[in-house]
Amino acid sequence: MLNRRDALRGLALTVGGTTIGWAARAAAAPALAWTPVALTSGQARLVDVVAELIVPATDTPGARQAGVPQFIDRALADYLDKAQSDRLRAGLERMDADARAIKGDIFVALTPQQQVELLTGYEREASTMGSAARGENHFFPMLQDLVTVGYFTSEPGATLALRYDPIPGAYDGCVPLAQLGRGWATR
Repeated sequence: MLNRRDALRGLALTVGGTTIGWAARAAAAPALAWTPVALTSGQARLVDVVAELIVPATDTPGARQAGVPQFIDRALADYLDKAQSDRLRAGLERMDADARAIKGDIFVALTPQQQVELLTGYEREASTMGSAARGENHFFPMLQDLVTVGYFTSEPGATLALRYDPIPGAYDGCVPLAQLGRGWATR
C-alpha cells in the first residue's frame, strides 16, 4: 500500500498491483452529499473520484473525507480567474471524452485501473511539457495542486496527516535553575 508521502511526492499513480486496492475504494464513490456551486454534478463526482485517487484514505482520512472536492468547487467559484477556470473545466471535459473513447462511458464509470492509467497519462503528458509550460497549458498539474492544497489546508490534513502541533512544547516561566540543571533545550 502506498503511503501518503510517496503518493504526494510524485503523484505518479503508476504503482500497478497495489494501486488497485485504494483505487477500488476511490472508484466506489458514494453519491454526493453536498451541492456543487461552480461545478456540474457530473464534474463534482469526477473531481471527487480523482481527488480520492490522488490522496487516498489510509490510516488518515483521504481527500473525500477532508472535503477536497468542495474546496475545488469553492476555488472555481471564488478564487480561480477565468483562464484557470476554463482550463480546469476543459480538462474535466477532456477526462470524460477520453474515458468515452476507451470504454464508451464517463470517467467515473471506468474501472479503477483504467482511471489510474488515464491519470498517469495526463501526468506524463504534463511533465513532458517543461516546467514553464506545464503550469500554464495543462490542466492536470493545476488539478493536482488544488487537491494537495485542499487536503493539507483541511482540518484532517493539517492535524492528522501533518501531525500539527499548535504549541511546540510547554512554557514554564520562573523555573529554579536547580530544577533545570546545567542546560536546557526545547524540542
